[in-house]
Amino acid sequence: MTDLASYAVSEKNSRGRKIAEEAPQGRSEFQRDRDRIVHSAAFRRLEYKTQVFVNHEGDLFRTRLTHSIEVAQIARSIARRLNLNEDLAEAISLAHDLGHTPFGHAGQDALNACMKAYGGFEHNLQSLRVVDLLEERYAAFDGLNLCFETREGILKHCSAGNAAQLGELGERFLNNRRPSLEAQVANLADEIAYNNHDVDDGLRSGLITLEQLAAVPLVAEHLEEVRSAYPGLAGRRVVHEAVRRMINTLVSDLIRQSERNIGNNSPATLEEVRSAPAMIAFSDEMNEQQRVLKSFLHTHLYRHYRVLRMSAKAQRIISDLFGIFMADSRLLPPQFQYQAESDRARAVADYIAGMTDRYAIREHRRIFAVEEVPVGF
Repeated sequence: MTDLASYAVSEKNSRGRKIAEEAPQGRSEFQRDRDRIVHSAAFRRLEYKTQVFVNHEGDLFRTRLTHSIEVAQIARSIARRLNLNEDLAEAISLAHDLGHTPFGHAGQDALNACMKAYGGFEHNLQSLRVVDLLEERYAAFDGLNLCFETREGILKHCSAGNAAQLGELGERFLNNRRPSLEAQVANLADEIAYNNHDVDDGLRSGLITLEQLAAVPLVAEHLEEVRSAYPGLAGRRVVHEAVRRMINTLVSDLIRQSERNIGNNSPATLEEVRSAPAMIAFSDEMNEQQRVLKSFLHTHLYRHYRVLRMSAKAQRIISDLFGIFMADSRLLPPQFQYQAESDRARAVADYIAGMTDRYAIREHRRIFAVEEVPVGF
């Protein structure tokens, strides 16, 4: 690791863990956080949670697991260039989707609608709930007992009502303060990863075409570069080469603009980072190009009829499961039955949010499908 900037998070200025532990041997506190996340059950389940395409539709599309690994790689690269804490940026990146529902945003929207009368459902808050409470791996505490700064970075967004119940962790949402630069890096690394990889997966699926993407300046520029440099290159290699160049362009712009912002604000300490405006950012020009790309993906990929059909199925599965478990908590697995005695809705939400795509489909089939019984049986 390079020498850290004075305003980067380090073990010296960290607020530590909720429950004190002996210092790790041969690794930093934030490496310990990363390792605990990687070994968690919630992290393993990300392999079978979707990004845009439901898991069983194909083996080559991104899952939450591959996405999280890609975010971590981008975040580490940016953090290294800015002399920030790479291990913290990586830990946040690997954990940021731990609380996501099955079926991507369709599942999240469905579960939030089901939970409307019970406080709602926020996947960032659920990710924090996973690492603070739901993981059961250690004898001395619930959850993973991560450092404050890792937990802070996981909680990218939070409603004021929920923030007020989180104590020190929720204060920045109520007092208009910022998280660490490492958390800001992880947030924008997430944006870089999903926009560009949705382009790749959209092309792979055939739902969008290179001809359509030629109308998007950020994509068109790099497609032209690739075709000019390699006029005989085959289709998939053209896509990979263009996406690789897009990611490099976005990362380079983010680093340059962030360096300018840090220079203009001149923070000397982590506390000054928290009280300053957000400093990890794209240039205005790149923000506009990103906006155009997002608009294209929303119209041509996320709203494609085949994606909407699967989203409708996903929402039906989530709604049906929530309804039947709320009606009869005895249908829940034993550990969730116990939790349901004090808060049935949250227990049901925890169970559903922890499901993978294929597990949710099977669970719905187990409960609702009525197999045809042979005549005379």
